This record gives sequence, C-alpha cells and structure tokens, in this order.
Amino acid sequence: MRVLIYWFRNDLRLIDNPAFTQACLAADALLPVYIHEFSNGELNEYGFKRVSHHRQEFVRQSLDQLRQQLRELGSDLLGYEGKPEVVLAELAKVMSAQAIYCEQIEAPQEIDQVAALQDLGIEVNEFWQSSMLSPQDLPFDLESMPDMFTQFRREVEAVKLRNAEPIPAPATCPPLPQSIDAIANKVLASNSPSSASTLYQGGEEAATLHLTRYLELRFPDSYKQTRNQLMGQDFSSKFSLWLASGCISARVIASELAAYETQFGANEGTYWLWFELLWRDYFRFILFKYGKKLYRSQGLSKQTTKPLDSLKYRQWTSGSTGQPLIDAGMHELERTGYLSNRLRQVVASYWIYDMDGDWRAGAAWFEAQLIDYDVYSNQGNWLYIAGRGTDPRGGRPFNVVKQMRDHDPHGVYQHHWR
Repeated sequence: MRVLIYWFRNDLRLIDNPAFTQACLAADALLPVYIHEFSNGELNEYGFKRVSHHRQEFVRQSLDQLRQQLRELGSDLLGYEGKPEVVLAELAKVMSAQAIYCEQIEAPQEIDQVAALQDLGIEVNEFWQSSMLSPQDLPFDLESMPDMFTQFRREVEAVKLRNAEPIPAPATCPPLPQSIDAIANKVLASNSPSSASTLYQGGEEAATLHLTRYLELRFPDSYKQTRNQLMGQDFSSKFSLWLASGCISARVIASELAAYETQFGANEGTYWLWFELLWRDYFRFILFKYGKKLYRSQGLSKQTTKPLDSLKYRQWTSGSTGQPLIDAGMHELERTGYLSNRLRQVVASYWIYDMDGDWRAGAAWFEAQLIDYDVYSNQGNWLYIAGRGTDPRGGRPFNVVKQMRDHDPHGVYQHHWR
C-alpha cells in the first residue's frame, strides 16, 4: 500500500496540475492537504500581518471550491495551521506516508521548507508547473539565461516558443488513507463562513468563467490600448488574481489565447497578453540563476539601503503622503487588495525615490495587501523599479505629475479613492 501526501501550495486547481496528476497515478491512497501558514495573524518584521483579509478570503473561497471538486472524486481536502515542514512531518509519520508530492517553488523560504522535510528523511517529489513555458523547451539553460528580459524574449521568439501544452484534470483520485481518523481531530475548519468580502471570487471555476467571459467579449483585441487605465473591470485581464493562487495555469490561459487567435486572428492585444505572461515567466526563471541574491538589500547592485523611516512608511502605507494620486492608490490597495499595474509602479517609485524608502519594506506591504501576490513577480518588479535587479539602467523613477496628467487628467480616480 503506497500512501502519499499531496501538498497543495500555489496550485489550487485540478486542470493542468501535473504534480497532483502524478500523485494520483503513483498512490494507492492519497491525502490532499493545504497548510495555512499565516492564518494565526503572524506579524512580519515591519509589524503587520503577512497576509491581509482580502487574500485570506480569496484563498478560502478557492479552497472551498477545490475541496468540493476533490469530494466529487471521492477524496477530500484537509486544512492545517502551522509551519508546513512541521505539519507535514507529523502527518507523514502518523500516516506512514512514503512520500510527499507538491509543486516546485523556487524561492528561498519555500526551498527551505522542502529542504527541512528532506533533512528528516522524507521523500519530497516536486514538479515545476507554474510557468507558461517549460524550462526544458527553452533555448538556453536557466543558469545561463539572458539577464535582460528583451534578450530573453528575443531568444524565446526566435525558436517560436508559445506555451507548453496543458493537461486535463485526473479522471479519478485514489481514496483517502484508512488511517485518516488518526488525524481527523486536527483538521482546521478552513471552509467556515467569513465576514470578509472580495471584489473577485476565488477558485478554479471562477477563474475558468472569467477567462471564458474575457475571450467571448473580445477584450483581448483592446488590451494593449486599455491596459494602463486605472479603473474598471475589464481595462486589464485580471488573470493575475487567479494565477497567483494557481486557480488557473498560465499554460491554460496561453492555450486558450492561441485558440482565440486561430478563430479571430492575432493582433497587438493578443500579443501583449502573451507578452505579459512571458514577463511572468522571466521573473520565475531568473530565480534559478540568481536565487537568494535577489533577496539581499542591495539585490544584484552595489547600492546601499538607508534605515527605514517609520513615520514616512506609515504615511505611505496609510495613503496620507499628501500626494493625491499616491494616496488614492494606497487607499484602493488597502480597501480592495488590488491595484492596477500602472499604479503599482507609480506608488512603488514614489516610495523609493520621492520618500527615500527601503524597497524591501514596500515589497512587504504589497505582499501583505495584494490578493494576487506572487513571490516571483512581486520581488522582480520591486527590484526592477529600485534598479537592483538585472536591468542595467539603474532604476525606474516615475514623474507623478506626468502620471496624473496622462492617466487621471480629470482626477476621477483620485476623487473615487480619496
């Protein structure tokens, strides 16, 4: 009897989930679990919760849907609180599990979690599955990939790579282990109702419905023209909301986008959607080359970082800087858990260059607030704005007055979020 544990991480879906599919094929009995690492309100080094109620609620909805899907396959999803390496080690011991299967996350904290389990002698089988492109298909080794995104893109396009093919959801799922009663009393009731609300519904079904609607209404055609707007439902794709928790895969989106182009023809909008998914891949793959160096205060640069000014930081995070566009953006972020890509860059630039702030503190605030927080893209974008990543141009300061004139000339956005 081969008993396995499947550890859901940022892959809360069944369609195009190779790790889960392989676990189903390899197991006689399978225990699907999710670990709520920060649900106890743990504070980070800056004194606020690691995860806002917006993202917690979105993840809760996603887990509820995933649990229902698994139950329809005769299985279930068990939720636990605590450090994943501690919880999983205990589960593996109690269940006499032969191995843990999970997606691979190439970020320092997540790497350390897997290493801690392996140090205990637990077999962990990881599967890379969060990118649009397969690393094996790239025309270069990740350890020697181009530093610059433009060169990365050119080499990918030169060999006509578009996306790896997604795989279907498993038709069946192994039963739960017979010893399930031994851990039943430790299960967290993560599907309990919440008083929090979100503008967007979590879960694989919601992600699929959103993608279908977006394509049926032909929004890809106008994406390039509208993507820098600040307000509205459909000025941008919003795919990031579901990609971040893995409710849908980048391969599924890219595959559907390719089918859309076959039906309606390719255009600037469809290309730019693929282009943005490629940026997302780039931020993932660059971790394989530089790893923990991207998490140093200086990043890949030789710049120093000044001590954090707590007063300025509170002004920025609370939206009380006195700069109307910045304050409006920070109000939207805190109240909704979302912010347009344009304003993410503008408020980040303002914190770094106008307020002389530590980029790491800004990245931590985004991590806490954003529903679509992504460990790769968040770090990559903040390094990019701060000039501490691979871009040789040394930072991207934005002129806030120009941004107001270009993107909110009549103050509609500022008035709405004041």
